[in-house]
Amino acid sequence: MTDSKTLIRGAKVLGGRPQDVLVSGGRIAEVGARLDAAGAAVVEADGLVLLPGLVDLHTHLREPGREDSETVLTGTRAAAIGGYTAVHAMANTFPVADTAGVVEQVWRLGRESGYCDVQPVGAVTVGLAGRQLAELGAMADSAAQVRVFSDDGKCVDDAVIMRRALEYVKAFDGVVAQHAQEPRLTEGAQMNEGTVSGELGLTGWPAVAEESVIARDVLLAAHVGSRVHICHLSTAGSVEIVRWAKSKGWAVTAEVTPHHLLLTDELVRTYNPVYKVNPPLRTEADVVALREALADGTIDCVATDHAPHPHEDKDCEWAAAAMGMVGLETALSVVQHTMVDTGLLDWTGVADRMSARPAAIGRLAGHGRPVAPGEPANLVLLDPAYRGVVNPADFASRSRNTPYEGRELPGRVIATFLRGHATVMDGKLT
Repeated sequence: MTDSKTLIRGAKVLGGRPQDVLVSGGRIAEVGARLDAAGAAVVEADGLVLLPGLVDLHTHLREPGREDSETVLTGTRAAAIGGYTAVHAMANTFPVADTAGVVEQVWRLGRESGYCDVQPVGAVTVGLAGRQLAELGAMADSAAQVRVFSDDGKCVDDAVIMRRALEYVKAFDGVVAQHAQEPRLTEGAQMNEGTVSGELGLTGWPAVAEESVIARDVLLAAHVGSRVHICHLSTAGSVEIVRWAKSKGWAVTAEVTPHHLLLTDELVRTYNPVYKVNPPLRTEADVVALREALADGTIDCVATDHAPHPHEDKDCEWAAAAMGMVGLETALSVVQHTMVDTGLLDWTGVADRMSARPAAIGRLAGHGRPVAPGEPANLVLLDPAYRGVVNPADFASRSRNTPYEGRELPGRVIATFLRGHATVMDGKLT
């Protein structure tokens, strides 16, 4: 398949002037004006924007163990529809991805699916229990070559364990991705702690529960000279801590989810469990701070935290509902709506935050590369002028727990190319 030739004609590369891009042998052969289309399949791209394929640092594919929610196949189909050519599969599966055997299983399933590359994330601790380091070295040396480790869904709250993990991953240039949630401060929490939680009588999840863990971990990372990545940062205070750590030159990176860039805790007044997520939706002031931090680079990247759940786990009373939202198929549209259409980022900035930086943080070779001759042809072509209403019935994901149902969002992925092969064309899976 990679031997075929494709000419993408007249695309706005990174939102700039229209150019032709010739793809051959799985790589970009030429970029320029009026390129020769002889022997190539032609994709007319007038008015469309061409970006490097998106990379997600934070995807829950659920396999093995919760295939009723998602599988590697269905999740990578959803990723391709959303413009992703690579995703990092989180470790909170059943069994937990805390051994070389499990991460290799996920990696091989990804290779078999063919819709995008799947890079497993290894657990930091055995069984996500927070008591004993998992087989970090064995996972790093496995065929999957794991470089990101996280107990996401749970916080590595023991400072000694966190320090040891940070020390350990230095040997192979790994990174520990922390789910920052102090467990005692969030026991029984149902939503953001604030005015709305007080009025609704729901147990609050205070901002300080996130911020205190981030403060500890950036100090630990600086102490041992290691890399730490903050998952789904959600508060204005967290932004300031990360900004301070970066001003020191420490190896700290952070991500924000699309839903934390758009939605607020006011939506919880509906008691619709689709808005129940961890960390919770925060205030409008937090949303503003997160957008500004993504724009100025304090927050490095957008990560979906795609968290699929079956119908019965979300269509129930608020207290019993699972936390999480699907996000792969809507992420680029939400970023266009919140960041591009508001003037906070241009398309070059989107390529940096949704492709180049997450690929660099995850040490993922072949992705997040420039749209230039000789580079792998991992690309996404989108129509920024499109406006459409989100209908979860159209999703490729196995789950439907989207907070955007019925909401009009801009932008539509027209084509996704993985090493030159079109996984999506005309907005449909190939």
